[in-house]
Amino acid sequence: MSFDYDLFVIGGGSGGVRAARVAAATGAKVALAEEYRMGGTCVIRGCVPKKLMVFASEFPNAVQDAAAYGWDVSNGDFNWTDFRGKMHAELDRLEGIYRRLLDGSEVTAYDARATIKDAHTVTLSTGEDITAKHILVAVGGRPTVPDLPNAHLGITSNDIFLLDELPKSILIIGGGYIACEFAGILNGLGVEVTQYYRGEQILRGFDGEARGLIADQMREKGVDLHCGTNIVEMEERDGKIWTKATNGTEQTFDKVMLATGRSPNTDGLGLENAGVEMGRYGQIIVDEYNQTNIPSIYAVGDVTDRVQLTPVAIREAMAFVETVFKGNPTPVDHDLIPSAVFTQPEFGTVGLSEEDAREIEPIEVYSTSFRPMQTLFAGRDDRVMMKLIVSQETRKVLGCHIVAPQAGEMIQMVGIAVKMGATKEDFDRVCAVHPTMAEELVTMKSPVRTS
Repeated sequence: MSFDYDLFVIGGGSGGVRAARVAAATGAKVALAEEYRMGGTCVIRGCVPKKLMVFASEFPNAVQDAAAYGWDVSNGDFNWTDFRGKMHAELDRLEGIYRRLLDGSEVTAYDARATIKDAHTVTLSTGEDITAKHILVAVGGRPTVPDLPNAHLGITSNDIFLLDELPKSILIIGGGYIACEFAGILNGLGVEVTQYYRGEQILRGFDGEARGLIADQMREKGVDLHCGTNIVEMEERDGKIWTKATNGTEQTFDKVMLATGRSPNTDGLGLENAGVEMGRYGQIIVDEYNQTNIPSIYAVGDVTDRVQLTPVAIREAMAFVETVFKGNPTPVDHDLIPSAVFTQPEFGTVGLSEEDAREIEPIEVYSTSFRPMQTLFAGRDDRVMMKLIVSQETRKVLGCHIVAPQAGEMIQMVGIAVKMGATKEDFDRVCAVHPTMAEELVTMKSPVRTS
């Protein structure tokens, strides 16, 4: 049977674009369809604009610190309109790069929605049917809207970048990394931020000691954070949003942001037409080679709900091309992935949390928390934390957790050592770089606890 293309990719995010380009480089005839904007969640409505907002939100502290260091400066007003214009100009620039990369790779791009008709056919929103030997689904995820009364009154992380003006007050519902990141961002930009999370502590699944420090520092910086709290009612009143919490508190906010998780973008995709197996949350079930139960259909990225990180989607895309187009079956390695949460303070992590490691084997915990030199001199009460989880038997570092400015930059380097199987004694043999925060990673000599 002849096909229109060797590969048809549905989704123009980081994973889909990478797979299309690299597959085309092998000589394959490739097409890609994207219904919205090239770049996907990360470039258009996630990592990139969020990080630009993080940068913007940190300047008030920088200005205050500069004054403490002898500079004659003062805080001005933040101009959201100016910033938003520059931010979207940058997103336009990045989208243009994605399009040029596809064009330069001779990938045919369709600005249309594609759905699956059968194991080898996609249907475009233009009405055109296209056949392909292989179909790769890389449509990502979307914010989950919780089942709350009048939930339509809330905004999600997709909407935050499109606001005409910043609200004076906002309630953020959720305790995951997206909720906590935007709590810090908006607080830094001068918005009065209240955050409700129904769980006992924010950032569930991460290291407990790190979570506690981040929560304390968020409150110290002005976020009105309430754990064990949710809303039971929400109504529009006089152009604002009135809410009633589970603890009985009634408050009115300019905006309510719903940040309670993300769901795979599989609704209406037609996967059932081909018999693709799905999980209970709408995720596409794949094996270690990114292949579904239908041999011609593969999936990578957030739509599989494995590890929702852009670099992971890209690595999955590369493994897919190695397997399908280079004849080199390559399983995806999801072990020991370093990651950063851009809360304020920032959080970098790789490997096991103390709680998870303790359930597996006897461990030693090396941990220190202190006020760093830069902010201590400026009179701020900021604290940082460095933590290593070590196997008692093998001496390998099973996990590292850093709460500090630029923690993401640090954990990238630590991740290399942990991935290589470095032991605590390997860390100890490295000479400290002084004076830095990161030197604590190689100077902690005695465990604070064992279990």
